[in-house]
Amino acid sequence: MQKARRRGRELALYALYAFEMTKNPLEQITKEVIETEEKNEGIISFAEELAKITISHSKDLDQLIERWAHNWEFSRIAIIDKLILRMAISEFLYFEDIPPKVSIDEAIEISKKYSTEQSGKFINGILDSVLNDLKNLGQINKTGRGLNDGKS
Repeated sequence: MQKARRRGRELALYALYAFEMTKNPLEQITKEVIETEEKNEGIISFAEELAKITISHSKDLDQLIERWAHNWEFSRIAIIDKLILRMAISEFLYFEDIPPKVSIDEAIEISKKYSTEQSGKFINGILDSVLNDLKNLGQINKTGRGLNDGKS
């Protein structure tokens, strides 16, 4: 499942990047980007859901990123880094079955593949801060085995 979810995250990143660059309808982008690249329905479904949720909550996600991107002008953060951060925070908030540590680890690994050498540390720092903030506000709601013990 780990490899399938990674593939889904990468496809969601492609779709989010295409959306950011073109502002074409998400349905068109998912057909062109996700469905032509992948045949596994589970991966397609995860990628499309992650992209849709990330886009629909992007303003709120960006506010969280801005709050914790100390010493960085939001507009100067690399677009790929912003998209990876948005996806991981979406997983924190809207994917109850994904442990936050998995979301962070995946975001770091994807940033190593698609962004700069320094992106992993930057993304890790922002996501740790956002996660702690969300936990303190009681906004992390994880269910399932090993997810609801308060240690996520």
